[in-house]
Amino acid sequence: MEKGVVPPGAVELPQPAQSPRRPFSRLAPLRWILTLVFISVVCYSVQPVLDSFHGFWDGHEVEATSLCPQASALSPEKNARLYKALAEAYKTDGFLLRAVDLLGGAVRIPTESYDDLGPIGEDPRWEPFGPFHDYLLKVYPQIHATLKLTKVNTYGLVYLWKGSDDTLKPLLLTAHQDVVPVNPDTYDSWTHPPFSGYFDGKYVWGRGSRDDKSGLIGIMTAVELLLERGFQPTRSIVLAFGFDEEVSGRRGASALGEYLLSTYGENAFAMLVDEGGSISEQYGGTFALPSIAEKGYIDVRVALAGPGGHSSVPPVHTTIGMLAELLVHYENSPIEAKLSRGTPTYWHAECLAAHAPELPSSLRSSIKKAGSSDKALRAAQNELFKDHAFKALVGTTQAIDIIGGGVKSNALPENAMAIINHRIATDSSVGAVQKHGIAAFRDLAARFNLSFTAFGSSITGDAPAYGSLTLSDAWGMALEPAPVTPTDADAAPFQLLSGTIKSTFNAHRELAEDSIAVVPSLVSGNTDTRYYWKLTSHIFRYTHYNAGSGSGLNGVHTVNEACDAQNFVEMIRFFTTLILNADESTAL
Repeated sequence: MEKGVVPPGAVELPQPAQSPRRPFSRLAPLRWILTLVFISVVCYSVQPVLDSFHGFWDGHEVEATSLCPQASALSPEKNARLYKALAEAYKTDGFLLRAVDLLGGAVRIPTESYDDLGPIGEDPRWEPFGPFHDYLLKVYPQIHATLKLTKVNTYGLVYLWKGSDDTLKPLLLTAHQDVVPVNPDTYDSWTHPPFSGYFDGKYVWGRGSRDDKSGLIGIMTAVELLLERGFQPTRSIVLAFGFDEEVSGRRGASALGEYLLSTYGENAFAMLVDEGGSISEQYGGTFALPSIAEKGYIDVRVALAGPGGHSSVPPVHTTIGMLAELLVHYENSPIEAKLSRGTPTYWHAECLAAHAPELPSSLRSSIKKAGSSDKALRAAQNELFKDHAFKALVGTTQAIDIIGGGVKSNALPENAMAIINHRIATDSSVGAVQKHGIAAFRDLAARFNLSFTAFGSSITGDAPAYGSLTLSDAWGMALEPAPVTPTDADAAPFQLLSGTIKSTFNAHRELAEDSIAVVPSLVSGNTDTRYYWKLTSHIFRYTHYNAGSGSGLNGVHTVNEACDAQNFVEMIRFFTTLILNADESTAL
């Protein structure tokens, strides 16, 4: 049909009128200029509003001081004269020599504990604990004349220093007598022999000088000094020393925990201080790091079984080959570490933002916003996780530590096994690790045609299979993450501990003002406190040892373990101050 022709019966619509073209106005440029000025004024006016919305979505930046409030230094008042007299004694060379002599003597008794120790009374490797008890009896006469001593399961020690007021909850101080064995092949690598207790003018050398005879001798020396000065406590003090902490405390702290629970009851103690975090320097700041929780623990045993036979006619994969692929896959599929609000490591990060002067400004800003912004939390996490040790504290770790299989080079291995050690994040659980293991191995078990049983439950059913894959708790000692100790402003034990740390640190250096921040934290391992959870909700794992910018380990569990003598004197000062402060407290 031709354009413009109207078909029969159609209605012709009216066409819109054409606007006449207006001539160019000389005022047009002025209108454009005025329009641009108007837009600029409007944008300038609403920018603060836009910025406030941007801040809302990106997280509000919290004042640094409110992230990690600090207690004031706390020194004894009722017993101020005694406190000052002891402080003067701690400065002398005579006391330093006495302290290192006490520690060196303890180190010279090799109270090693082994994974395969037999029953007490049958395995002769328990015998050194007897001479160690004799040593304590000899060098601490006031303690053994005044305190009530109870021996638990032969070598566990419980000392009661009874106070005058039975209505006050006692203070519980703990440590362990045993040490990690020294590999005889490493003796020649030690600067000084591992059980010499040698003092070179700066360090006391030997196994246990740091872990944990310095803690035990530090506590005992503080109590002995107070007794020598005639101090009589108002609040009872209990000392409990296990003897197999290095092999999970199954005979020592386990029995001690049962004894203390049956004797005193649940939640009977005001607070508990055991070995743990130390003093360190980070990002230009000095921090005391009491551990307020512990990660959980499980060793997962991975066991494969399959047909044997002569190695001249091998299958595509032997049990060892299958195990190798399973383990590589597991290592490549770790549980993702995430920094979560409300955890000890998150609070640790907040304290760095508040008190570490050399923390990168971008990281400080991210941490200050992390409370209200997931984006800022992830940014802080990404930066903090560049420190491998911090990332390991945050997440659930896994380490393949034991592997075995096969009996002969020309025989197909019928069995192969591995043990994977896990340290479970404080916001996770044993069940989460087990679930992760099942998910990680399920597909490979199917590919290799293996029946799959995990933690007592059949995953694949009873269908015929080439072999079997079994996951289990290797030692039957899986441990959930510990309860988290309160650290808020109303938590009197944490406030008292913090004040004690500060006053000890300041007094030892004769500082007029605080120069240390107390930061809730974690230690990487587990302690005897796993058996003491019911005794108090205020458990602190803290060793007042000044590690400076180092790790603070000083050869712990390896060659050349040594304890700085001045640091050891400061530890004794810390326990003295803690006992006196706790005795005067009306808030515990």
